[in-house]
Amino acid sequence: MATSPTSTEQKLTSHLAQVFAQYPIDVAHGEGVWLYARDGRKILDFYGGHAVAGLGYGHPRWLAALERQARQMTFQTNALPMVIRERAAARLTRFAGLGLDTVFWINSGAEANENALKAAFRLTGRNKVVALEHGWHGRTAAAGAVTWGALEKWYGFPRTPFDVRYAPRDDAAAAEQFVDRETAAVIVEPVQGVGGAYDVGKPMLHALRRRCDESGALLIFDEVQCGMGRTGAPFAANFHGVVPDMITAAKALGNGFPVSALMMSRRVAGELKHDDMGTTFGGGPMACAVAEAVIDTIESESLLANVRQVSDYIRASCIIGPVTGVQGLGFLLGLKTSRPAKEVQAALLAKNILTGTSADPHILRLLPAYIMNEGHVDRLSDALSRISA
Repeated sequence: MATSPTSTEQKLTSHLAQVFAQYPIDVAHGEGVWLYARDGRKILDFYGGHAVAGLGYGHPRWLAALERQARQMTFQTNALPMVIRERAAARLTRFAGLGLDTVFWINSGAEANENALKAAFRLTGRNKVVALEHGWHGRTAAAGAVTWGALEKWYGFPRTPFDVRYAPRDDAAAAEQFVDRETAAVIVEPVQGVGGAYDVGKPMLHALRRRCDESGALLIFDEVQCGMGRTGAPFAANFHGVVPDMITAAKALGNGFPVSALMMSRRVAGELKHDDMGTTFGGGPMACAVAEAVIDTIESESLLANVRQVSDYIRASCIIGPVTGVQGLGFLLGLKTSRPAKEVQAALLAKNILTGTSADPHILRLLPAYIMNEGHVDRLSDALSRISA
């Protein structure tokens, strides 16, 4: 009679590439802001699938949109027009409210950033990009080239496809000096994710906008992690009152279904010609249906207001135990820790609360679903109070 393999045997016979450090949780299913592990644990999720699960798990509106579109049509090539693509693009641009009225649908944040950079090179004819120190933009050739530390750690390609200069993230006057008439684009996360839930801030973003206008460079906001309502505004661009030439969005845009978008100004979109961009799966009807459902849910359930309210509550109640301060915006927050953040993360997980870390060893990153409430935060605060500083 056959017997079930042990966990050790399963690990030894795994056919998955062993490239991910993983938390010790075997997830069976999720509901709302809760994860249910196969060993019976119920875990409060402040990590949100790395900022993807903006609506949490199993949201009925999201599920209904996915099922409805799956029954109607799961996929169709971009060579055939579909109303759902047009409707979702219009919905996204209205949600953003920034005048970036042209959308190119793709699949991932890195792919969105690749296309944004390519558009900047085509439009300007220049050969240099300015990025900010500590920024993260993806693992593909161009996105990785503008990611802080990638060349030293994991980049892997024999050379970068263009020149990159890294400007400081905390000195607007110094950063402006990096942007000149050889610069095709400046790419920036308005709130850095991997860089420690760090809000670059209005002065820096305004300075970069002004310098791009002076030099003719294009300004790209990578809002893959901080966008789609995570700051408590549609995008960090709205929050800070700075309109870039392009915004890239992904992660919470699909609430778990792979979808990303490049939103472009008329200046950029007006230069596009047939075959300048392309994709097989981008703009698939199921991806567009869930993106539309995510936006409808954020607006109809007043989730932006909830993010702002609960974010303020986290700031007021979670500076306790090993936490000495809070940085970031909305639901992209970094709890500053007096001891290594990984130790605090492990202690919280032992109390059935999942959080994230970052490149900053003393930042515990929170990326919860927008449906998180103050009662959930009380659980986090209580757990932190029982961890030594």
